[in-house]
Amino acid sequence: MVTILKYWQYSLALILVGVIWHCQALLQEQQCPESCDCHYFRINWVTDCSNRALTTVPTTYEEGLSPNVYILNLNDNNITDINAFPDDIKLRSLLLAGNQLTTITRIAFFGLGYLLDLDLSNNKIVYIEPDTFVDSPGLISLKLQNNQLERIPGPFLITKSLLNLDISDCQINYLNQYFFTETPALNSMDLSGNPIEEIKPNVFNRIISLQVLKLNRCKLTTISINAFDKLEDLKTLELSNNYLKGPLDWTTIFAPLIRLESLDLRNSGISNLPDGIFEKNVWISSLILAENKLSNEDIVTVLGKNLRNLDLLDLYTCSINGISAKSFANATKLKTLILSGNTIPSADLTAVLSPLTNLQRLSMKNCSLTSLPANTFNKFTNLEELDLSMNPLNDAFIHLLNPLERLEHLDMSYSDLEYISNNTFSKMTSLKTLTLSGNSLKKLESGVFQNLTNLRVLKLSNCGLTGLNETVFQEKSIYAPLEELYLSGNPLIIAKKGSFLPTQLNHLKTLDLSSCNITYIPPNALHSFGNIVNLNLYGNQLTSDDEHSLEFLDNLPLLEKLDMSQNQLKWITPLLFRNNLNLKWLKLDDNPWQCGCNIADMWEWAYTVKGDLSLLVGSTLPEDDHARKNMKKSKALLCEHFTKKTPIKARKQKHLTDHLINHTWSYYVQESNCDSTRRLMPAKFIGTLTVVSESLSQQQQPVISSKFAPTWAWSSALILSLLLITIASILVKSTMKQLQKVPS
Repeated sequence: MVTILKYWQYSLALILVGVIWHCQALLQEQQCPESCDCHYFRINWVTDCSNRALTTVPTTYEEGLSPNVYILNLNDNNITDINAFPDDIKLRSLLLAGNQLTTITRIAFFGLGYLLDLDLSNNKIVYIEPDTFVDSPGLISLKLQNNQLERIPGPFLITKSLLNLDISDCQINYLNQYFFTETPALNSMDLSGNPIEEIKPNVFNRIISLQVLKLNRCKLTTISINAFDKLEDLKTLELSNNYLKGPLDWTTIFAPLIRLESLDLRNSGISNLPDGIFEKNVWISSLILAENKLSNEDIVTVLGKNLRNLDLLDLYTCSINGISAKSFANATKLKTLILSGNTIPSADLTAVLSPLTNLQRLSMKNCSLTSLPANTFNKFTNLEELDLSMNPLNDAFIHLLNPLERLEHLDMSYSDLEYISNNTFSKMTSLKTLTLSGNSLKKLESGVFQNLTNLRVLKLSNCGLTGLNETVFQEKSIYAPLEELYLSGNPLIIAKKGSFLPTQLNHLKTLDLSSCNITYIPPNALHSFGNIVNLNLYGNQLTSDDEHSLEFLDNLPLLEKLDMSQNQLKWITPLLFRNNLNLKWLKLDDNPWQCGCNIADMWEWAYTVKGDLSLLVGSTLPEDDHARKNMKKSKALLCEHFTKKTPIKARKQKHLTDHLINHTWSYYVQESNCDSTRRLMPAKFIGTLTVVSESLSQQQQPVISSKFAPTWAWSSALILSLLLITIASILVKSTMKQLQKVPS
């Protein structure tokens, strides 16, 4: 018993020592370059030097780089060259995207023996030495997209460990037969966006472990019949947006891909598909043939008797005119079917769809359907999403929807509907999204949405509605907590007092009132809708003639996104947003703003108080008025400058004549004669210093850096260790007492 006790004590002591050592090691202060931000992410030390206008990489310990850095982020700088790293650095992830690199050599990565991930995308790289990563034996992921690689005569890279390679949009126009011979472990590769034009034999023969291959947008016209001979493990192949008009022997090309699960041939110029094209590809579950010119015979041929595991079939806009009743006879496992953009006779619909009893998503948008046969949806008890939009169906088909009790998303927009009865959706208690936009409903029956207890999104744009009160939502009824409501393009009538929306919708987070010809919103119109986060008022006739014009914003404390572009607003001040402390996105372009110190106030408020000038959409566009001439008017923030009346620097005044010109906000702020000290006073913008402090604390919560982490981190570790030691001591004493009572 004593031996067991000692063993238990030793074990506990070792555990405590391990915990203490782990806490100390985990929270130990690390070095950090002066211009960077450093912090722990979980247990890994991150050095973030992104967007610091750096021209060189901090690769020495004297520059503050920690030997234990796990992630080094140098994205979006002006780095043109990489110096060698220390031999003992533990760097796992190096991010160098968005720099000015042109050549990558082995010496730059000589010390990175632990490197796992490397991002060199969006540079100006023209050449990479093939043996660049020989000294990084664990490199797994390499991103090189959006560079300018020159023609490669031999092996592209020599690396036995690389699994994921992205060289999309690198201007590669030729793949020689040795290109991938020294990257045998590749599992996923993206070559999209390179003008390769032709896939020759043997190019992929050495990467037999490849499972994902993307060749989208490669201007391909020819694929060798032997191109994929060694890719038996390939599961995903993407060939969309190419020029594969042929003639091509598709059956032979696809035959080696016996494990293929996903094939994307969208918009590739295919006009015919041979019989038995997928004879060897029995495991295909996702097939995208959208935007090709196919026929009904092609569909029967494609599905045949082989694709019995098909889960998704996309035939969007394939110029199909009529579908045979036999088309889907063997595709009984199909869950997603997209037929949008084709001509489907209504009379054939029941026979065509009858085998697909497992369908969960059906899209028949713009299929020229004028009616639906009786019992069309009776077998679709599992259907969750249905799109019948842009078909001239009128009102007759509505009662056919009753069997769809599991439906979650229904789109009947632009279907020439004029009437919807209050029992249309009576059984659709699972419905989450309902789109009725573009129908001349004008008036909806009272209680039409009452049984939709799970409805979260309701789209009623361009329906000719003048309002929702008293016509749709009964005052004493309980409705689902709707989160998004879209009323764009309706001629809404807003009373001068009270709310123009039913108070039952007080859970709304997104409200779209764009292009509703609204001239005024009363101060208390949105009093019960304090949960709104996103408000769209684009394209109305709102004015700012007096201080109460936009007072309704005071009732929206959670507002994050506000669009008031293309209205008749002339004057604005940060004081209007004193209660919108969460505001992150404000679109104000295409209003007849008048230049004045209030414009400068808005600029300084966004930059200083909110800490993000891009909050003002259009503020970060080119500041030069000459550059603005070539931009779309609606994208820039402009104000009308009345010369000799609008405040502007004295040196400019003598050159001005008395007329009206337009300036960008940015240009006006630079040239204005407004008192910057007065503009920067937080009390002017928000009201009180207390509110400003709260605003800043909510928006600018600092990342824990190396300068602050050790103090609290070490204290926490010490407290935890002492607590564990105390508990252990109590347990030991308790055990000793128990043992003393036991006879030896």
